[in-house]
Amino acid sequence: MELELKNLYDDFRDGKTIKAFAKKIESLAKELDRDINIMEVCGGHTHSIMKYGLPQLLPNNIKFIHGPGCPVCIMPKERIDHAYILAMQEDVILVTLGDMIKVPGSRGSLQDARRAGADVRFVYSPLETLKIAKENPNKKIIFFAIGFETTTPMTAVVVDRVIKEDIDNIYFHINHVTVPEVMKELIDSRDIHIDSYNNKIDAFLGPSHVSVIAGSKIYEEFPRDYNRPVVVAGFEPVDVIEGVYMIVKQFVENRCELEIQYKRVVTRDGNLNAQKLINKYFDKVDLFRWRGLGNVPNSGLKLKDEYKNIDAEVVYKDILPIEQIEDHKLCICGDILRGIAKPNECTIFGTACKPNSPVGSCMVSSEGACAAYYKYGNLL
Repeated sequence: MELELKNLYDDFRDGKTIKAFAKKIESLAKELDRDINIMEVCGGHTHSIMKYGLPQLLPNNIKFIHGPGCPVCIMPKERIDHAYILAMQEDVILVTLGDMIKVPGSRGSLQDARRAGADVRFVYSPLETLKIAKENPNKKIIFFAIGFETTTPMTAVVVDRVIKEDIDNIYFHINHVTVPEVMKELIDSRDIHIDSYNNKIDAFLGPSHVSVIAGSKIYEEFPRDYNRPVVVAGFEPVDVIEGVYMIVKQFVENRCELEIQYKRVVTRDGNLNAQKLINKYFDKVDLFRWRGLGNVPNSGLKLKDEYKNIDAEVVYKDILPIEQIEDHKLCICGDILRGIAKPNECTIFGTACKPNSPVGSCMVSSEGACAAYYKYGNLL
């Protein structure tokens, strides 16, 4: 019998299984003496939670807090401006992933740059950059790299190919960020301009695809040092609700541990070959500014100094501004990314700010919380 794609995920979207876990959670939750606030760090989780109406299945004392795990949403305006400026250079083809097309910077989005005549190309795989470079030998190809640990290895592979094949017309603008550092920031903010918001988060649903690469080991410090349990869960609704059940069970049993729900893919050590390639080409930066969260220590990556000849931030430093640019005053994207507000609490949500006319980054990305609420808001 021919295997269809839906056969691979049907069981993970089974309504009876979801409801069975919801009943088990409801039974356990009666033993709790307080509310439990669970932050799903990843935007992929947020969309599954909203799409399948999981908040409506949970008892009132179990609540979701949406986190900053959307690589497009957390990109500050000044880095979007970098992409715009680079794209507008006469001899440049700017290549990036598709979610970046509508993210507004202070000068406009990359979609606006295309309308103004820039050669901006959106790809599904960073490896397509190599083909574009070979087809355009007289152009400078700049890959604007974004993403968490999930997509960093793909950028590292392209860097590896560029160096080994001596390709001289590809450059990289690196905007890769890492998850554990921002989780620590959310628990223990170092930004004096932001009031403490750590007391809302009782536990984390750990990102699944990030963990495939980095391994569950990156979360071991949270139950140990911060008294926050972490359950690494897959993106399907059965995965998510089972992850919630595992967290609630820990609280009822007075445990605080790191557990893996997504055992079919995630291991403690992760993909060691991918990690080796990342460590070969990238260093941590002391500070990386996250949209809405400010400067988060050691949370970003950059090309190592020996590869500065292909680092677009170095090569084009004379035309790239360094001033920080704040969001629109009416946009509460920063509060949403910090988990202290919900999208429907924004005064411009669904009116001035929509997917086809986004004011903030959370409405742009397919992983953004505002986009999830806009798309599945009828379930609220």
